Amino acid sequence: MAKSLVRELEAYGPLFIEEPVPPENLEALREVSRHTTIPIAAGERMYTRWGFKQVLAEGYLDIVQPDLSHAGGILEVRKIAAMAEAFDVAVAPHCPLGPIALAASLQLDACTPNAFIQEQSLEIQRPSENDLLDYLKDSGVFAYEDGYVPVPKGHGLGIEVDEERVRDAAKAGHDWRAPVWRNPDGSVAEW
Repeated sequence: MAKSLVRELEAYGPLFIEEPVPPENLEALREVSRHTTIPIAAGERMYTRWGFKQVLAEGYLDIVQPDLSHAGGILEVRKIAAMAEAFDVAVAPHCPLGPIALAASLQLDACTPNAFIQEQSLEIQRPSENDLLDYLKDSGVFAYEDGYVPVPKGHGLGIEVDEERVRDAAKAGHDWRAPVWRNPDGSVAEW
């Protein structure tokens, strides 16, 4: 179905197609990439440079999406990005986890020549009782303008965590659970 879908989407000129098949199904990823001119992105569920090695060597990805929080941090993802650069593949770090991960990703982007676009999830999945930015001393550090954000300046990642607020939240605990999305027929949908 992914091969049919990418053919239909070509007329709309999407920037890229993200993970058209599960990441462990490399044979299917290769087949989808052969059936489209739309750039193919994947990697948010690949966790080491060795996980990226085969897809880069075989040449069927245009954009890798490593997640700094899962793939070993800034240094490991910088190694993945350098390997991708050697194959003329762009990097779009996956970043759905909040301001610390975003600050780290932006620092990586600043020193990565093949950085292409930066994912972020601020104000997308926010709980009703607080915002992820509430845990920073300066919640205005990510001042987006016209789709761009400056790299945070200062010590470390360029952000300062409000440790008292974090301690208070830790005392209260949390009850957040990943949402369970359902299709109209009641079957569970992957998010």
